[in-house]
Amino acid sequence: MTQNKHSYGQIFSNRHPRTCPASLAIFLLILTVQLVKTASEYDPYKILGVSRSAMTDTRSPRQSHPDKNKDPKAEDMFIKVSKSYEILSNEERRSNFDRYGQMDENQPFGQSQHHGFRGFHNSFYFDESFFHFPRSRDFADSKYLLHHAQFNSDILPDSHKRPYLIKATSEWCFACIHIEPVWKETVQELEPLGVGIGIVDLGYERRLANQLGAHRVPSIIGLVNGRVTFFNQAVVREHLRQFIEDLLPQKLVEKITDDNYLGFLDSWHAENKPSVLLFDQVPVVPLLYKLTAFAFRDYVRFGYVDQGDTHNTRLLRQFNINTYAPTMLLFKEDTEKPVDIIQARGMKRQIMDEFVSNNKFLQVPRLVNQQLFDELCPVKQFHRRRKYCVLLITGEDQAFLPGNKAFLDFATANRKEVLRFAYVYQRQQQPLCQALLHNQAAHSPQVVILERRSQAGKALYRSVSGGWNGSEEDKYRLHEQLELLQKDPTYLSSDATLPELNNEMAPMFIIQWMNAAYDYILQIYDDLLYSNWREMMPILSLIFSALFILFGTVIIQAFSEPGESKPQKPKPKEQPQSEDDASSRASTSSRPPKKDFVEVTELTDITYTSNLVKLRPGHINVVLVLTNASKTALLRKFAKEVFSFSGTQTLHFSFLNADKHRHWMASLLRSTSDAMQSEGYSDEDEESLDYSGHVLALNGHKKYFCLFRPVFTGDDPNDSSSETSFSSDSRRKSRSRSSRATSIEVHHKLDRLGLWMERLMEGTLPRLRVPAWPFLNESTNNPSTES
Repeated sequence: MTQNKHSYGQIFSNRHPRTCPASLAIFLLILTVQLVKTASEYDPYKILGVSRSAMTDTRSPRQSHPDKNKDPKAEDMFIKVSKSYEILSNEERRSNFDRYGQMDENQPFGQSQHHGFRGFHNSFYFDESFFHFPRSRDFADSKYLLHHAQFNSDILPDSHKRPYLIKATSEWCFACIHIEPVWKETVQELEPLGVGIGIVDLGYERRLANQLGAHRVPSIIGLVNGRVTFFNQAVVREHLRQFIEDLLPQKLVEKITDDNYLGFLDSWHAENKPSVLLFDQVPVVPLLYKLTAFAFRDYVRFGYVDQGDTHNTRLLRQFNINTYAPTMLLFKEDTEKPVDIIQARGMKRQIMDEFVSNNKFLQVPRLVNQQLFDELCPVKQFHRRRKYCVLLITGEDQAFLPGNKAFLDFATANRKEVLRFAYVYQRQQQPLCQALLHNQAAHSPQVVILERRSQAGKALYRSVSGGWNGSEEDKYRLHEQLELLQKDPTYLSSDATLPELNNEMAPMFIIQWMNAAYDYILQIYDDLLYSNWREMMPILSLIFSALFILFGTVIIQAFSEPGESKPQKPKPKEQPQSEDDASSRASTSSRPPKKDFVEVTELTDITYTSNLVKLRPGHINVVLVLTNASKTALLRKFAKEVFSFSGTQTLHFSFLNADKHRHWMASLLRSTSDAMQSEGYSDEDEESLDYSGHVLALNGHKKYFCLFRPVFTGDDPNDSSSETSFSSDSRRKSRSRSSRATSIEVHHKLDRLGLWMERLMEGTLPRLRVPAWPFLNESTNNPSTES
């Protein structure tokens, strides 16, 4: 028996290596063929008969329609063709199918309708982690998945009506698994209250993740009014709830007591909105009421009354409020009696929305913007949906109040589905009133019945004859015309193109700018506080670049050698150069001469006024002072030194003969105290001074000049006295040398004129200002006052 067992085991062990690999290979081959067959069965490219590189539809869905094709399989083929055409005609869905084999739009990316060979392949792949363990996404989460197109077309506009809580996750995020229970509890709590929920998968919606700024997972994002805010606290349900409350604007719901409820209800006229009072027993405004107030903040004002507060007993007694259940009262023009009331223990968001939406307009609202006009008086679309707008054109003064009150009473008594009553202030909406009144000013209120026909502003209307004073006769006349209109729609005989209404409630530009600046600064603060460096990188780069340039310049100046910049003597205070002077000098200093010679004119009684006193702004006249003896030598040297600057259109060159006008130079220097002190001479020296070789740059328009003093032979070449002031000692030495000056010494007086001209073009020369230019003739004592 033992031997038999041994033999049987030996036989089995001998057969196993032979039969098992063959059976396994056959099984895998059959499975592979079946999977490939199943995968190819749902290929939209094959169904439509197109290639992946070109989208040329060879089979239209109309050809497979059961009404045109009597084939028994036509209905199934029509469904497949329609679905395939829908996938491949959409660029995003086509790309998803090419990458993941996705057929259904609601199916998560990466999972096809059939679990074929592609699904088998996706079970094992190397991605961000070495091993990938796919987890099936919860079916309840699939309805929250957001796509880029859906986000921009639906979610962003809807965020102005309700806040959104969005979770950024991915399949390879293990930290996301830990917050999943808290996330589900929060969704179950907030979604019934009206909070929008969304999920972004970073693995497949990278474009949307970049738009939101979600670069890591898990991330929880709040979206309100199109603004993205990141959640940066511990993922606890209470923190997420408080995060949603913090996203909402402040003062959505006003706290109401016995002291301020009358002012709150009477504000309907200024705010042009109905008022809602919410009664509950909790001291803090519930989140449900805040979300409702946020959704209808453009239409209704909300106030909250704490029933447990002892300061609200009179308010509770006046409106007979049941303290055992939450209550909502809605008031319009009548502040003593609510027009609607709702009371329920379990107040639901759907009930509150329906309650408010049915009463979001006053009985007779004032048209303050185009949006209100479009909603109150919509454009006619069908015959059964006609909406006639009965418009009262009135004024804001106290004299119009009785007529306005009578119009309100008439509208309350004649409420119908096809009639909408409204009023408008003529001074606030002048373009609209002029179009309806044929550009005639209404001295008394007027009533106009109109019907809008197109979004472009075309409307049919008819003015009620006799105006409106609120009398019984006016009411009877208006009622009669409304009856005729309902019987005969052609009663509106006039047509007009209505302009867009002015937005009376729009804040001032400065307020809008301040709000935008506040939001931007707050966003920067949040990014810095929570280290959102990706969003802050452009601003940080700009800031650090500016700091680098600033401190780099300071450091270079601090460590530069002292000898690199020569200290300059303090210059007299002067006005900044005009743009004409600076630009002309900078642009023309290197301009080549247009001629091969220099035009130098003599300053005489005839040319003095045009070349100096009435010189055009931005132009400078460079004047050489000479004598009869030094005229030839100095003019030749002067022309040589200034030749390279003669191409400048704003420079003019002249010479002044000191033998003919010997007192002009002394009068000019005497008119400026700076020159007198720098030259160091007195009145008795005027006759003995030698001004030959001096060069003056005269700006006749701004009344200042720059002075060049000649260099005398034998002076120290390092002496800088040629361009700056010198002492009386040096002045006496120059006079002693000038008495024995030769022609060679005169020729060297202008050796440094070229350097002086360079500094003149740079604008670095000291400027000496004069109150007025002196006359050229000696006989005239008063200076020139011409400008």
